[in-house]
Amino acid sequence: MKRGQVWVETVVYTLIAFVIIGAVLAYAKPKIQEMQDKAVIEQSVEIIRKIDSTILNIGEAGNQREVNVEIKKGSLFIDGKNDQIVFEILSKYEYSELDTEFTNLGIKEMTTKSGNLFNVTLRADYSGKKNISYNERDEIFSLTKSSNAYNLLLKNIGDDSGGLTIINFKLN
Repeated sequence: MKRGQVWVETVVYTLIAFVIIGAVLAYAKPKIQEMQDKAVIEQSVEIIRKIDSTILNIGEAGNQREVNVEIKKGSLFIDGKNDQIVFEILSKYEYSELDTEFTNLGIKEMTTKSGNLFNVTLRADYSGKKNISYNERDEIFSLTKSSNAYNLLLKNIGDDSGGLTIINFKLN
């Protein structure tokens, strides 16, 4: 009889432990995902700042610089049509005040609600300052999640007919 009782107690205690672990994970997992999304957004802000710094300090026509871009989540857009660099991510983390655009050191930040997630957009706008292009064309090119870093080659091609410096992006 005692052997059977020991096994029953062992099974009951194991089930109680699983229930407790499940309850902790049910609470902790969303918080962990939220913290991971916050880290990805902050990393993306640094990527945009690095690209911005490279654009502003590239120098004379013909100069080129390489920038390594690692994207763990979300998408980075090189928008040659609107002369912008844009990062977008669907996140569990509310990065900034909803539906209000902020400018933080030249980067425009906007958070909107999308169901129970947040759409965070980070944008460096060069309209009227620089002419951004990809493969020497005014088009939109996107970089998405990748296990390897992208090597972007930025080149100062010279000035366009309006006097704006053309910065061309190319995957290297």
